[in-house]
This record gives sequence, structure tokens and C-alpha cells, in this order.
Amino acid sequence: MSTYALLNAGRIIAGPGSIESINEVVTDLGARKVLIISDKGVARAGLIEKPKAILEAAGVAVAVLDDTPPEPDVEQVNAILAAALPHGAQAVIGIGGGSAMDVAKIVAVLLNNDVSLRDLLKGKAKIARRGAPTLMVPTTAGTGSETTPNSIILVPEDELKVGIVSPKLMPDCVILDPELTVGLPPAITASTGMDALCHAIECYTSKKGNPFSDMLALKAITLISRSIRTAFNDGKNLNARHDMLLGAMYGGMCIATSSTTAVHALAYPLGGKYRIAHGISNAILLPFVMRFNAVGNEDKFCDIALAMGLDVSEKTPQEVASVMIDALFALNRDLAIPGDLKRWNITEADLETLVEGAAKVTRLLDNNPRPMNKADIRAIYSQLI
Repeated sequence: MSTYALLNAGRIIAGPGSIESINEVVTDLGARKVLIISDKGVARAGLIEKPKAILEAAGVAVAVLDDTPPEPDVEQVNAILAAALPHGAQAVIGIGGGSAMDVAKIVAVLLNNDVSLRDLLKGKAKIARRGAPTLMVPTTAGTGSETTPNSIILVPEDELKVGIVSPKLMPDCVILDPELTVGLPPAITASTGMDALCHAIECYTSKKGNPFSDMLALKAITLISRSIRTAFNDGKNLNARHDMLLGAMYGGMCIATSSTTAVHALAYPLGGKYRIAHGISNAILLPFVMRFNAVGNEDKFCDIALAMGLDVSEKTPQEVASVMIDALFALNRDLAIPGDLKRWNITEADLETLVEGAAKVTRLLDNNPRPMNKADIRAIYSQLI
């Protein structure tokens, strides 16, 4: 057995109303000037107003940049960094989904490191020092970015999303307040929730899987499987929202000790070239990649099926794997997630571009439990167009 390690945020505060603790957290971080990085949707929903008011009432100076776009690219992140510099922030708070939190983490690092974002993305430089202290407040239950050492940025010239991975990106603190997610629209609940489920399933089956990630992954699968339909159909159900936030966080913790695999590798070109939402790309691909991965991994699939709450008694391991994969297809249907890529007008003419893009993501493909070559990648994409 090789060695393994679990990175985690320095402090995690969770539960309904936990956003009330934000002043205590910022005080502990030693900050009197903070920068909130978010997006227009979160701002329009009023989710920045309460934490901002709490901090300002305590005498903390608060600046807000709420222009993080979905799937941010390198120049957009550089523009946010340029806007952040004059504020002299002593801490950075990410409030929103994965994009806002990823940008908050990388901006905090770039404020304290003399290195360019493009050099980091191209692998020409590394992060030397931790950045400004960070607090992550997720308003979706999906990426788990609040507990990962990753920041995912789009590189337009390569038509590919690239992950910067460093322990120095791990947040100092996280606040998980399910009350901040009750207004999440059903479509976003579905796409982000399926992203979280992908993290857990991929990390459990990854070659980098270990006792830490196995425990976290199975718990995440249980929480998400029992609550995602409820959260989708009844967004005000606080118990379901709480389950989803915890499941997403556990999925992020899995990434921090294990790794995603071929689902994410094949999803990156779909986001990079066609700007398909990350969670949707993952959700569409998940059952197809799992059907490929089932060969030789039936025992792991049995564990996943049980964690999903499926009735698999008196079935062979191969039958259990089939039931589990069918359940993933059914879950996508129940969440109104497309079963193919046709609505984005992706055709056979795009196939080789997709294959070449996915094949470059060796960081993730190398962790897939079953070796996947270009012919295998092509076969999976072909089923979707």
C-alpha cells in the first residue's frame, strides 16, 4: 500500500444559520479589510447582503467584486485580479458556486505571489507561498471547491479547462449554511448535485482511492442519492439542502485525497470548446463512463449501489453493476438532464477535436480504474452524438 494524505480546510462551520459566524471567522483570520468575490446571480439573489452587513456592522471594510462569469477564462480572471489589487484586502471571501470559489482561491494566491496566472496554467511556474487568508461560502451544492486544493480555469486558445492544483490553494475556513441554497433553481440544483455525485463515484473508483477517500465518497453518495430528487423538486426542504451541501463538501474532500477520473477528463473539452456547464457535461457522461469502467471493478460498483440505496439482493456482481448504471441513467432523466449532446449541435465532425482534447487530460485519465485510449474515448463520445 502506498502512502496517502488528506488535505482539508483549516476550519469548517456548518448548519442552518451558520453564516452568522462570519465576523468571528474574519476576526480569527486577522482581517479588517476583506474582498468578497462572487457572481451576478448570487448578488441578484441577495446572498451577499447579509454577510456584508454583518461584517460592516463589526467595523470590517468590505469590497465586493460580483462579476465572476460561469466557466471563467484566464483573461477574465486576470481582470478580476486587476480589480482586486487596489482594495488591499487582508482576506478573500468566495461566495457562490465553484467558479466564484475557484477564482477567489486563485486571486488570493496571486495577491501574494509574483507569478502569472498563464504561467501557472501552462505548468511553467508553481505557487511559492500561500495567499491572503480565504473563507469559502458555497451557495450551490456541487463542486466542493470549498475543500479542494484546486482552481479550474478555461484556457481559450487550447479550448480546454485546466486545473491548478496546490496545497496552498486550500481554504482557511468554510461556512456551509443550507439556508443560502434554498433559492437555487431546480436546473442548477440538478447540475451541481450531479457534479458532486460524480466526484464521489469517480474518487471511489480512482486508482488514487484510499481509506480516507473511500469513507468520504460512500457517505457523499448516500447523502446525495437520498436527497437530490427532493432538493430538485422541493428546493425549500432544508434537510435535503443540508444533505446536498454536506455531500458536495465530502466530494470535494475526496478530490483532495483521491482524484476524479475519465468522466471529468471527457467533460473538460465540452466545457472548453462548447461552454457546456461543467455539471451537465459530467452528468451526461457519468453513466456511459461507468459502463466502460464496470469491467473488472464490479466489487467497487456493488459498494456504490448499496450506498445509493439500491435493492441488489441476490444479484451477481455483474448484475449489481448493471443496476447501478441503470440507476444513474434514471437519475439523469428524473433531473431533466439531457441524455446526449444533440442540443448543442455537436456532430461527427466534432468527434476528433473532442477526442484529442480529452486525451490531453492525462492527469485524470491516468487515474481511471480501467485504461482508456483514444479509441475508447471516441466510442463513448460517439454514443452521445
